Amino acid sequence: MSRINRDVIVAVILLLICGVFFTVSFGIREPDYGTLAPATWPRVILAYLTLLTLIYLAQSLRIPAGESKSKGGFRAWLASYRNPLWCYALFLAFLITLPVLGILIGGVLFVFCTLTVLGGMEGRKLLLHAAVAVIAVGVMWTIFTYALGVILPQGMIFTTL
Repeated sequence: MSRINRDVIVAVILLLICGVFFTVSFGIREPDYGTLAPATWPRVILAYLTLLTLIYLAQSLRIPAGESKSKGGFRAWLASYRNPLWCYALFLAFLITLPVLGILIGGVLFVFCTLTVLGGMEGRKLLLHAAVAVIAVGVMWTIFTYALGVILPQGMIFTTL
C-alpha cells in the first residue's frame, strides 16, 4: 500500500520551495560595513520553516493514503475552513486600514478581532482579548520603535509633523 497522499505531495513541494528560497538567499548583497549579514534573518526563518515542513512530511507519511475527509460540498468546505478564512479577511482589513490607523491602532484592533473571532465573545474573554492585544502589540511596537529604531506606519491619527 502506497503512503503517498495529498499531504505528502504538498510537504515535498514546500520543501522544494524552501530549498529554492534558501539558494536565492545567497544572492543577497553583502554590505561593505561591519554589520549582521542581510541574509541572516531570511535564512533563520527558512530554517524554522524547513523544520516545520519536515515535521509535516513525517506526520503525512504516517497517515494511510486512502484516508480522506468526507465530502459535503461548498458549505462543508466553508465550515471546515471558517477560522482561516476569518483570519485572512481580518488581515486584509488590517492591511487596507493600515495607512489610516497605523501599526499601533490597527495592530491592536487586528489582534483583538482575531482573538475574538477565534476565542469567543463572552464578557471575560473580551477583556482578556483586549489586554492581550494592547500588551502584545504595545510591547512589539515599543521594541521596534525605540530599541531597534524601525520607522513603523503611523497612520493619519498619530502623524507627527
